[in-house]
Formats: sequence, structure tokens, C-alpha cells
Amino acid sequence: MKPRKNRLLVAAMAPLLLLGCATTGAKIAAGAFTSSGDTFARDDDPQLVRDAVPFALKTMESLLATIPDDVGLLRTLTSDFTQYGYAFVQQDADIAELEGRTAEARADRDRARKLFLRARDYGLRGLDELYPGISFRLRAARDLGPALDRVKKKDADLLYWTAAAWALAISDGKSDMQLVSELPAPVAMMRRGLALDETFGQGAFHEFFITYEGGRSVADGGGPAVARKHFERAMELSGGKKVGPRVAWAEASLVQEQDRAAFEAELREVLAFDVDSAPEYRLANLIAQRRARVLLARVDDLFA
Repeated sequence: MKPRKNRLLVAAMAPLLLLGCATTGAKIAAGAFTSSGDTFARDDDPQLVRDAVPFALKTMESLLATIPDDVGLLRTLTSDFTQYGYAFVQQDADIAELEGRTAEARADRDRARKLFLRARDYGLRGLDELYPGISFRLRAARDLGPALDRVKKKDADLLYWTAAAWALAISDGKSDMQLVSELPAPVAMMRRGLALDETFGQGAFHEFFITYEGGRSVADGGGPAVARKHFERAMELSGGKKVGPRVAWAEASLVQEQDRAAFEAELREVLAFDVDSAPEYRLANLIAQRRARVLLARVDDLFA
């Protein structure tokens, strides 16, 4: 059976597994989920994916109750909750905010934060299975360097998604000072991941630093020049097939530089990109294009 068909297999098996819950059966189903291929990534209908993903997530959580130490399942839950929260809840919050629906935006942002924290906690559990005790140090921001030095290249994906979920939760929870104080942990995790495997996700670690460094001052070691290096490398590693880095660059650096002409030109290029030319990134590119439209619609608010 091809990997991309495996989620359908698990959907059919789920009722029996959730009733019988034999550990062996759960492991088989978990394996099917965690090797499910790129069906969602290639989809051209974001709404269809939005409607389908929650069932998959809840089924995986039910399987995890039977095999709580399954790192593959924890890894998949971390990445999928993060992606779902960002693509379908965070984006809704941003659009509601743009349209002046403040209460709705606040509710969506709060929901997104909870999804990101759920993803982070699954990721930390997975890292603890591989590197016992590491989550304690990360949560306490204690000995981050020595703790992360233990992480191997093969686990760069788990490191990335855990850190991404954590950073996104912090972004949505700025009124929670305890949560904000934890920012050094996900940043250190991203730096370790970048050192381990800058090619992961065709430049995913660089994409994070486009936004992070673009939002920092030059005095703190960030700024547009640093962000540009990450932007250029992300584009190189993806072969120009991902438009997400362009959106991140425009939003993080061109707004800070107040270069409206470059901002609008960059986002128009994003919207002109043929998503069918890179089917492996089709869904991500469609979501990035949606964000580009939102940013262009609020251009007068972003530039003096």
C-alpha cells in the first residue's frame, strides 16, 4: 500500500482500535499515520484539508493513549497540530483583526495559542523519550547549550516543530509574561537545528530566522541585513519553489524598513506564482498566498 493511502486505512481501522486497543494494533495504526506521505501537502483545496485534519489529530491522540511513548506518533502530532493551528486558526485571527472583528480575533488567537502549546508539549515528550530530562532544561531555560548539544541530526524535524509551536504560542500569548520569558528556549532549539541540518524542510530553519531576525534590532544582532541572508538561503534551498519565505521577508523586514514599493512588489510576485509548478508545496503556497492577500489589503495600516 502506498504511504499516501495509509490515512484512509487508519480511518477504517480506528473504530476497532479505539474499542479493542491492543497495543500491537495501535502500533500498526500509528505507523500508518506517521508514514502517511504528502497527500495533504499536495492538496489544492485548503478547506478540504481544514475539515479533514481534526479527525486525524483526534484519532492519533486516541492511539497515543495506548502507546504513550511512541516517538513517531508524538513527532507527527507535534508537526500536524502546529501546521493546523498556524494555517487554519492563526490565519483566521489575522484576518478578523484586519476586518475589525476584535473579539473574534482574540478568540481565534487564544485557540491558536492552546493548539501550539499542545503541539509543543507533544514535542517535548518526544524529545524526552530520545534525550531523557531535556524538556526540564528547556522549560527552565537552564543549560540550553549542553542540553541541545545532545540532539542528533536525525531528530532535526522534531526539534523544529517543537520550537516552532513554542515560538508561535509565545507570539499569541504576549500578555503571559511567564510564557514570553521562555522565548530563549525555542530560539536556541532553532539555532541548534540550523547547525544540525540547514536543509531540513528545504530551509525551514532559515525561514524562522527571517521572521525572528527581521523583528530584532541591529543592536541586538538582528535587523534586515541578517534576515536577508536567511531569506536568500531559504530561497536557494527550496529552489524558489516555496513562496512562504517571500511573505516572511516582506512582513518582517520590508515593513520594518518602511519600503512599501518593495513590499507590494514582493507580495505581487507571491500571488503570481503558479502553485501547480511545485505540487509538493501546493498547500503551503496557497496558504502563503492567502496571507499575502491579507497583508496587501492592510498595506495602508503597515506603512506611514
